[in-house]
Amino acid sequence: MARDRAAAVEAVRNGPAARVADARDRQRDILCHAGGLPVAPVAEGLAARGTIYRWFAAWRDDGRFERINHALVMADRERVGRDASPSAAIIDSQSVRTTEAGGPRGYDAGKKVNGRKRHALVDTDGRGLVLEPHPASTQDRDGGGPLLRVSRRIFPFIQRVFADSGYAGEKVTTATLVAVEIVRKNPDQVGFAVNPRRWVVERFFAWIGRNRRLAKDLEATIDSARAFLYAASVMLPVRRIARAS
Repeated sequence: MARDRAAAVEAVRNGPAARVADARDRQRDILCHAGGLPVAPVAEGLAARGTIYRWFAAWRDDGRFERINHALVMADRERVGRDASPSAAIIDSQSVRTTEAGGPRGYDAGKKVNGRKRHALVDTDGRGLVLEPHPASTQDRDGGGPLLRVSRRIFPFIQRVFADSGYAGEKVTTATLVAVEIVRKNPDQVGFAVNPRRWVVERFFAWIGRNRRLAKDLEATIDSARAFLYAASVMLPVRRIARAS
C-alpha cells in the first residue's frame, strides 16, 4: 500500500497539471529576468540564475518566445473585437548601444550609436508582431525587406505598412506584396512633432524600454537579443489580458 501511495503521489507530482505549473514558473522567472529584476542573490520565489538561463536558452533555441508572442497578440486582438491577424502595421527601428559582451555590432552614423539596431513591426495598437535585431550599421531599407518577408509567414493578412522615409525605395516596396506607405514629416515642421501612425511604433519602443535588460543590448548573440525582445513584447498583451479579466 505504501508503495502504491508513493507511486500515486509521484504520478501527480509529474502529471500534466504539475508540468503546466512548472512551465508557468519558468515563464515567470524568465520574464522577471528580462524585466531586469536582480536574480543574484536569488530573489524570493525565483529559481537560481543558472537554472533560469538554462530554461531561457532552451526556449530561445526552439523559438518559444516568438510563438508565445504570436498567440497572445492574436488573443488580445480578438479580446477587443478585432480580427486575430492584422491588416495594417507600422515598421521602424531603434539603435542601442552594446556592451563588452561582444557579438555582432555596427555603427549607425545617423544616430551616432555603436551597437545594434532593433527592427520592429507592430500593429496599429502597438502590439509587437515581428522583431529582429542586427548590427546598427544595417540601413533601414536593407533591414525592412527581410522583416516584411518574415511577417508574411506568421501574419499573412497584412496589406499595408506605414513607414518613415528611411524605408523609401525598391528594396522595401518590392520585397513583398505588402503596400508600403511612407509617412513624411510636415515640410514646415520645426523641432519635435507627433507624426501620424509612426508614433505607435515609437511608443512600443518606449514600452519595452521599461525593461532594464533592454536599456542596452547586453547579449553576446543575435539569437539571445531577439529572444529578450520577444520576452519584453510578451508582457504587453499579458498585462492587457490580465487587467481585462
